[in-house]
Amino acid sequence: MKASYELKNFWLVFLTGLLIFSLSGCTGGNDSQVQGYPIDSDVQTTDQRMLSFSMDFASNTTRLSQISQYDGWGYGIWQFGAALPVETRTTSATFGIMPDGYVVPALPPKAKLLNFFTFTDIHITDKEAPNQIIYLQQLDPTYSGTNTSIYSPVMMYTTHVLDAAIQTANALHKNNAFDFGISLGDTCNNTSYNELRWYIDVIDGKVITPSSGDHLGAGNIDYQKPYKAAGLDKTIPWYQALGNHDHFYIGSFPVDANATLGIRDSYISRTVWSRADLLIPLISPLVFPVMFNMENMTVGQQYYQGLIDGSTPLGNIIHAGEVGAPGFTEPPTVVADANRRSLLRTEWISEFFNTSSTPVGHGFNLVNPTQQSGFACYSFLPKSNIPIKVIVLDDTQSETDGSKDIHGHGFLDANRWAWLRAELAAGQAANQLMIIAAHIPIAVVKIGDETEWWLGDRTARPTDSWWTDSITTTDNAVTLAELVATLQNTPNLLMWIAGHRHLNTVKAFLSPDPTHPEYGFWQVETSSLRDFPQQFRTFEIYLNSDYTISIKTINVDPAVKAGTPAATSRKYAIAAQQIVQNNLRLNNPNPATVSAGPPVINLPSMDPTRPQAGPQFPAGNTNTDPTIIYGVAPGVPYNASYNAMLYKQLSPAMKAYMQAMFP
Repeated sequence: MKASYELKNFWLVFLTGLLIFSLSGCTGGNDSQVQGYPIDSDVQTTDQRMLSFSMDFASNTTRLSQISQYDGWGYGIWQFGAALPVETRTTSATFGIMPDGYVVPALPPKAKLLNFFTFTDIHITDKEAPNQIIYLQQLDPTYSGTNTSIYSPVMMYTTHVLDAAIQTANALHKNNAFDFGISLGDTCNNTSYNELRWYIDVIDGKVITPSSGDHLGAGNIDYQKPYKAAGLDKTIPWYQALGNHDHFYIGSFPVDANATLGIRDSYISRTVWSRADLLIPLISPLVFPVMFNMENMTVGQQYYQGLIDGSTPLGNIIHAGEVGAPGFTEPPTVVADANRRSLLRTEWISEFFNTSSTPVGHGFNLVNPTQQSGFACYSFLPKSNIPIKVIVLDDTQSETDGSKDIHGHGFLDANRWAWLRAELAAGQAANQLMIIAAHIPIAVVKIGDETEWWLGDRTARPTDSWWTDSITTTDNAVTLAELVATLQNTPNLLMWIAGHRHLNTVKAFLSPDPTHPEYGFWQVETSSLRDFPQQFRTFEIYLNSDYTISIKTINVDPAVKAGTPAATSRKYAIAAQQIVQNNLRLNNPNPATVSAGPPVINLPSMDPTRPQAGPQFPAGNTNTDPTIIYGVAPGVPYNASYNAMLYKQLSPAMKAYMQAMFP
């Protein structure tokens, strides 16, 4: 069996390579003869102008795949609008973390300490892969209709948007040099080798062949044609964090947790796989907050999940329908492609050493060699003469945690938790200001939303603290309350930066002791490059004249040029938002109970820094976070961005250290 499997794999790799080699010959066979897609020469940020479009539509998720009708329905039409102001966040009056009475100094800053950018949730997608779950978006409007992560027309153009974003960062770099860039995870949509290589190769500036299998449409369809990526400016180092989509099937389930489900084999299969509607939440028996079971993908009516037909200009969905229905009595077939294979965590990390940009390894070269294989945490000093340390933290779930639920929660095992505490303590002792860069944010998500801090596979029940009950399965090494307390007890921590939710939320973690405002810190999220608003974010950190810290953070739209694939993606991203109308200005309540009862079932706090009140169900709880606010751009109907100047008080010891360094 093993010899036969290896022989088939050999021929699969050989034939795929031969096809790609032939395809390269059709485009000239070398970089100089493959054209790129330049961005617009007018590069501006959202504090200069915003994208403006109407949201005067009713949500109708059945229209999402009907791309040919978008123009007639008025979707995707936009123009430039007014600037989004930069909101100053200082004291409680502006929902900041500075002591009341603080006044921003009139004198200019002492020094500009750091300038960097973040991009995240790129979700580079092999839209021709045979093991997607595209059909669920059309089949199940109740639970999957608004889920643009499983289907949206933007999935055709993920590499092109990244290329435009990288060129935009290059343009900004010429006027205000970046010290580094960092990706906060979800490089891939589905753990595939080809998805990761497209991602790295775009940043490296290589020729991209954004198709797979039989490479349909590669000669004439815009989203399929090979092109030359511009590449990140070689003077900008970039670093990488791990996201859940980088090592779980569609960000949700461990690929090898249950071999009988056939997930790993499905990547390189020659048939489109069939699965049940696995995104129907578990209701009976109630096991809240465990909402899904991966094994349900094989239970009940099966559906061929479909893929994008690369030969069609609008990316028609093919091979999608009910198993056994007319036209689906046999599994639809595709050309298998070994480059679609799913990467193990260790393989994913190793690809970052195959790069022409810097640093080789993109941070994973800094992982302590004594750590176990696959460890994805490290720290670095962006500038040797500036006391700021970036702590890159893997806070995604483990492939071996035993959970059958969606793996989108925040999680630290004992090893990562010990490592983080040691990094914080070392930075504090060395008089280093610190930034934690992770994929998953903290204290902004309701229990049961599948992206909150993991409670283990516990089931809510009418006890005072069911979430602390002993369990025999894997548990989080640290509770959210313990984590936040540790962070607040690290006065040199400036902020936690994250992606994951595809939002641009900024949250203040107030000091638990008003006499020590230095225990407060910020959390800044960056939205996805895949879905609207398709932005990245810049950060400029200053030492002010009064030896406080200010952080200016600005959202940036890629400067897409009309007529390019990235411009088409922007149209589709706006159209998708107009159609599904997901809430991109989210501010979750902090409920005290699951419902009003009976029985009354208590909930742990989703944010230990503020009080709990009211039930989680039904919707309508108004106990939201006053520090999460969203700006308004005059005349812009809908805004999913946020620009701010965030202030942070230093401890007396750190202030004295900075005074000596910057007299």
